[in-house]
Amino acid sequence: MISSASTAVSAQVGQPDIIQEHWYHSYATLTLDLNEWADDYSEVVNLSVIGQTEMGRNLWMLQITDQSCWVEDDELIGNCENYKPDGSRKEVVYVDGGHHGNEHLGTELAFLVAEYYIEGWANGDQAVIDILKTTELHILIMLNADGNDLDTRWNINQVDLNRNYGHYWNTCDSTQPGSSAFSESETLANSIYMNDIVPHADLYITMHTGVWIMLYPWGKWPEQPSDWEMYHFIRDDVNDNISDIPIRNANQGLYPNCGTSRDYGYGVMGYPTFTFETDDEQFLLGTVASLSDRLGEELDVMHYLIRNVWYWRARLIIEDLDIYNDEISAHVSNLGHASTANATFHYYDMDNNLLWHSENFGVNATNELKISMDTKNLSLVDGGFWTIHYQKRVIDSSKWVEEPINNSVILLNLDNKISLPAPSLFIYLISIITAAFAQKRKV
Repeated sequence: MISSASTAVSAQVGQPDIIQEHWYHSYATLTLDLNEWADDYSEVVNLSVIGQTEMGRNLWMLQITDQSCWVEDDELIGNCENYKPDGSRKEVVYVDGGHHGNEHLGTELAFLVAEYYIEGWANGDQAVIDILKTTELHILIMLNADGNDLDTRWNINQVDLNRNYGHYWNTCDSTQPGSSAFSESETLANSIYMNDIVPHADLYITMHTGVWIMLYPWGKWPEQPSDWEMYHFIRDDVNDNISDIPIRNANQGLYPNCGTSRDYGYGVMGYPTFTFETDDEQFLLGTVASLSDRLGEELDVMHYLIRNVWYWRARLIIEDLDIYNDEISAHVSNLGHASTANATFHYYDMDNNLLWHSENFGVNATNELKISMDTKNLSLVDGGFWTIHYQKRVIDSSKWVEEPINNSVILLNLDNKISLPAPSLFIYLISIITAAFAQKRKV
C-alpha cells in the first residue's frame, strides 16, 4: 500500500492529465502540487502556511496575483502584490475548500480555480494576465486535511468545521458544532486570515459538495439579506447567461444552518459570500469523467464572479459637485451592483483635518442621485480637498471607503470666490492611504 501510494504521488505531479483529472487530492499530493506551483511560477504565486490542523498538517494558502512592480516618475511603486498599475488597490477574492473532508469535489473545484489562473498566466492568456494585474486571489484549497485523509465529514475531534464559526454559533439544530466558536485550530486559523490579511475582501466563496446549488446568506433566517439587490442580480445574470444552477438563500434553499463560514463572512466581515455546492457525489476517491468536464459549468460561474468582482460593492462616482454660498448640489452615480445607505461628503484642509461633512444620503445599486445640502457651516481654505465617504454594501459589517473627488467636477458659485486649487498628487495619495486603512464605523 505504501509503495502504491508513493507511485500515485509521483505520477500526480508528473502526469496531471492522467492522474490529477480523475483522482481526488490527498494532503500529500496537494502539498506536492502547491509547492511545485510556488517553485515554477513565483512571479504570480506566493505559498504560505496560515496554521495547522488539529493533527499538525499545514494549512496551505495560495496567493495568486501579478507581483511585478512598475515605475512612475522615476519612482518604484510597491507593495507590488497589492496594487494595480494605476496605484489603486487590487480587488480581493477569497476562496476556501474542504471544510468537510469527504466533500472532495468542492476541494477539487477550489484546486481547478487556482490551476486555471496559474496556468493561464503561464500560457500567456491575456484575459487571465489582465485579471491578475488587478485582482488578488487567496485560495485555501483544503481546510480539513485530517478529515480529507480519513474520508470523513468531521475533523479529528468529530467537529463539523462549517458549524464552528462565530456567527450565531450553536443556535440552530446543528451537527457537532464544537465546544465553542472557533474551538478548532482549522476554523480559528481561517478566521484570523480573514481578519488580518483579507479584511476588505470583495468576494468570498466557500466550496462544498452535496446538492447542486449556490447558497447566499442567511442560513439562520429565511429572510433575504440586506444586499439582496446584489445577490438577485448575480442570480439572474448567472441563470440567464451561464448556468441554470439554483441560487438561493441558504435557509430556504437547503435547511437552517448556523455558525457557517458563509454567514460569518457576510455578517461579521461584510464580504459578499456564497457557498458553492458542487454536485451530489461524496465518499468516492476518484471520478470516471474528468474533473474539468464534471466541474466545467461551475468553473464558468466562478470565472464570471471573479471577472466581475469590481461590481460586487457600491461604486460611487461624482459626476458634478456645485458649491454655492449656502448649499452644495451634487450628481452621484453608483456603478456597482450593491447599494449604500450612509454616504457623506467630506472636506479637508491641507493637513488632512476634517473641516466639514454633509448629512447622510444613500444611492441604490446601478442608480444615480441628484441631491442638494445645506453648507452654512462650510468654510473653504486654500489647498482644501473633497472626498466621499461610504460603505461598500448595506450590511452593517461592511467596510467603509473614502475616495477623493476629482477637482475637475467641482464648480464654485460663490459671491466672494475663494481659490480652490487642484489637489496635489500628495493629497490624493494621502486620501487613498487614509481610505485603505479606515476602520468600519457608522456616520
